[in-house]
Amino acid sequence: MVRRVNAPIPVAKGEHDGNTKIMISTGSTLLDLAISGGLVKGGGLPGGILVEVFGPNASGKTVLLSEIAGGIQRKGGDIMFGDPEGRLNKQFAAMFDLKFDKVDYSQPDTVTELFQAVREWKPTGKGINGVFADSLAALSTNMEMDNDEGDKMGGRRAKEFSEQLRKTCRMLVKNNYLMVASNQIRQNMDAQAFQQKWTSPGGEAIGFYASLRLKTRIIEKIKEKIKMNGKEISRVIGIRIEVEVFKSSVWKPYHTAPVTILFDYGIDDIRENLQFIKDNTKNTTYKLGDRNLGVGIKDAVSVIELEGLERKLRNEVIALWEDIEKKFENERKPKHG
Repeated sequence: MVRRVNAPIPVAKGEHDGNTKIMISTGSTLLDLAISGGLVKGGGLPGGILVEVFGPNASGKTVLLSEIAGGIQRKGGDIMFGDPEGRLNKQFAAMFDLKFDKVDYSQPDTVTELFQAVREWKPTGKGINGVFADSLAALSTNMEMDNDEGDKMGGRRAKEFSEQLRKTCRMLVKNNYLMVASNQIRQNMDAQAFQQKWTSPGGEAIGFYASLRLKTRIIEKIKEKIKMNGKEISRVIGIRIEVEVFKSSVWKPYHTAPVTILFDYGIDDIRENLQFIKDNTKNTTYKLGDRNLGVGIKDAVSVIELEGLERKLRNEVIALWEDIEKKFENERKPKHG
């Protein structure tokens, strides 16, 4: 397993300094920009909101939560991680520079248990403290836990989510907590023509109370080939996903961002940033400024890491993204009353 040993990349001057709002990175420059790049330079996640990350199985949701949690911890915030699926452990957390022994970790069984713990939490961290739930779909109700027949129609769970979110979301704003919860999507068997063919468990309350909803989907599997004993061997070493800002009360919705995830590393921001520059310029090779980094992505990534050019690369991506966004600015006259 690869563990990150480099210090966090410093932000650009004026990006998140004392005169601007503190934002938490998702671990992906392009996703940060898609979420709020037109609001704060460099983008990212603000405190005081509920974020739902939803998508099909194995589409990077837990990785995204863990990257955000590591970012909060590095900025001096405390972390509460409710993990009903039991996926987070010390080894997995280490990939994201997340200090597992400093995480308020639990495995809640029910909706009420999770949200009651959030409301009773007393963090001592500075800045933004983070609450994480992975995933909401795994939570039961007290009725289901106490009754062998359970809640067959699912109505009780939806009602509990509505009740608990109503109590909790005001507290998130008041305490400037950033709550990020993952959720699954399932086929909507009752969908009619032209209706949405999928739904997320837990009723409508989660989507209603979430200020930001991020939908993930797999674009492709990343394969690597080696030669050994005269034979070529191929392995899937990661996935490339697309994250859509499906709903946003932070900035504009429906921006999308590609995110590369390597299984033994997490989000590979360098790789995606290099690809973004190549895809949106006339470059035929990977470049940083006027410097040619080569034709192969692995060699280009190695140069960036060995020479500590992550910040310079990130700033170039932000500048290019902002230039693109300016082309889409509304030039209409403002409305007058």
